[in-house]
Amino acid sequence: MARQAYITDLDGTLLTSEQKLTDYTIQVITAAMEQGAIISFSTARGFISAASVVSEIAWKYPLILYNGALIYDGMSGTVIDGYWLDCFISKEIISIGRQLGGITPFYFSLDDNDRERVLHEPLKREGDVVFFNSRPGDKRFREVDKLECPAGHRTLIITYIGLLEELQPIHQAVQHRFGDKLQIHFMKDLYIKDHYFLEFSHPQGNKSEGLKLWAQHIGLEPQDITVFGDHLNDLGLFAAAGTRIAVQNAQQEIKALAHQVIASNNEDGVARFLEKTLMYKKERIPGE
Repeated sequence: MARQAYITDLDGTLLTSEQKLTDYTIQVITAAMEQGAIISFSTARGFISAASVVSEIAWKYPLILYNGALIYDGMSGTVIDGYWLDCFISKEIISIGRQLGGITPFYFSLDDNDRERVLHEPLKREGDVVFFNSRPGDKRFREVDKLECPAGHRTLIITYIGLLEELQPIHQAVQHRFGDKLQIHFMKDLYIKDHYFLEFSHPQGNKSEGLKLWAQHIGLEPQDITVFGDHLNDLGLFAAAGTRIAVQNAQQEIKALAHQVIASNNEDGVARFLEKTLMYKKERIPGE
């Protein structure tokens, strides 16, 4: 039998609505990996952001970060592989935002020492401030007088946060200008009321290509991977993987493509599926 692997999205899937792991989920995944299961995650977050919410688990297999733009070894803190958006295109996307309403994005990149960086101009807009404040102590963030694509940096994702009517013109202008030269994610934010995320990355910087790249490094075929998701940015995972699992709280487009719908993120759906599927013995949580 071919080796099997399990890749889960984080926000809205593995994490609860409070962006936390339950003790039950920590115990199940830890025990499963100790007994040889291959489990990892794919997220729009970077490593520092992801580690702030899932570090209770020792993720010994490579991670898929920034919506598939980066394959990262969380145990050693090293970059394995990835897809970087062209610097010229990056500069033009930033310029278009300035021209259409004076909006600037968060610029996610790796510097010339493979360190994660999030560059941004002074934050004044509600969505930007809420996003920044939701990541206290995050050492990636750097305020700059004027945002650009610095020499030596590799662009991972350019992220605009705003109201739908603010971001639609930027979306249309960038798409018209660059078309298939980049990957675009435009979706409603899970945590900031009435706000949307508009994200640009390398055309292969998506969860589908990220999963395929991850599989190459692990020595697996994508059809040997089971994925879990809830949001539209998980469509790429569903397109590439062999088995597709949606949590109960997932969007309808995700549920429609799923082989199975399991319990919600607030009901430990992923962990309960893994426990049942892998059928290993675990110590019961006191009081359970």
